[in-house]
Amino acid sequence: MKYDFTSIMDRQGKDAIAIDSLGTGWAPGAPKEGFDAIPMWVADMNFPTVPTVCEAIAERVKHPAFGYFEPRAEYFDSIIAWQEKRNGVTGLRPEHIGYENGVLGGVLSALGTFCSRGDQVLVHSPTYMGFTHALHNNGYDIVHSPLKQDENGVWRMDFEDMEAKLRDNHIHAAIFCSPHNPTGRVWERWEIEAAMALYEKYDVYVVSDEIWSDIILAGNKHIPTQSVSDYARNHTAAFYAPSKTFNLAGLIGSYHIIYNDRLRHRLEKESSLSHYNSMNVLSMYALIGAYKPEGYEWVDELCEVITGNVDFAMDYIKANFPGVTAARPQGTYMVFLDVGDWMAEHNATLQEVLQKGWDVGVAWQDGTQHGGTTHIRLNLALPLSRVQEAFRRMDRYVFNAK
Repeated sequence: MKYDFTSIMDRQGKDAIAIDSLGTGWAPGAPKEGFDAIPMWVADMNFPTVPTVCEAIAERVKHPAFGYFEPRAEYFDSIIAWQEKRNGVTGLRPEHIGYENGVLGGVLSALGTFCSRGDQVLVHSPTYMGFTHALHNNGYDIVHSPLKQDENGVWRMDFEDMEAKLRDNHIHAAIFCSPHNPTGRVWERWEIEAAMALYEKYDVYVVSDEIWSDIILAGNKHIPTQSVSDYARNHTAAFYAPSKTFNLAGLIGSYHIIYNDRLRHRLEKESSLSHYNSMNVLSMYALIGAYKPEGYEWVDELCEVITGNVDFAMDYIKANFPGVTAARPQGTYMVFLDVGDWMAEHNATLQEVLQKGWDVGVAWQDGTQHGGTTHIRLNLALPLSRVQEAFRRMDRYVFNAK
């Protein structure tokens, strides 16, 4: 490969929550003596970003002034080209694009224009914990429509349940996560079309979180929500970011795409009310650096690496962990382990399973935060050697401990 996905970065003391927060009370426990930490909980990556990001930032830092500024035309041009080449998006213009400090902030701004606080919002479950916290903190009531696993273990939307929830609760706003977090589902076009048909039938405005849309595993393809119908194009606020793709979360910076002028103007007004939703100049250069030709190559290699890590993990689970199951993710770098059968057989609680992993440096995440009752969320965005070591420790000290 052209880029480095095998070196093990030492992130300790380098402002990484994934490592420096272990054992602080809200994060996974720190490992016992003799074990180093393998960070598999926070949804960031343990790979160095594409070099053009650092180069773009370094070049800008040579100029010793960082005053007020307007986004460069290159910023918008980079996004338009990225969306066209990676997602087949056509007709996207600079005026359709707006900056957001983060996707969750954008989600809340969109809901502030789509409905009132106290209103009910349809969200699929399992549910990304960021949605749960953000909506509860801002006075929205979540109505869950559970995803179901089909005969092949693939997570699917339950359209009958969705319709009943929309109809009976008079819901007019929904969050659509594509690809889905935490299950890793990459929706097929017909699935998005069916969901949008329901949203149209019940006059629902849609917030589409597509922050994971670049991390698509082999054999799958991301379909932008806004592309499936005229209704979807004009009743959806879609949110993207280079942060998840290129490991830039600490720099802050995402963007929305909204084609409907009225919706866009209202959302931009909502976002402006705090006087806080404004771009960082270095974040702008990070995006420009990420969306250079090298960035396209880097992401292709990243997806190949993640696919390989997922292949290893799924094969290992099936061969070595009786009572542990996981649906193969089609996108993202997260795996949603279900350890319910193992817990029942060994008379163990989920907390006990988690603690066994934490003790030996497997810093995985409690899946109940995402609505799973017997689940663990596992980040595989590490060099394969570290993923292999983590699974060896799970084998020896957790699921097959003597």
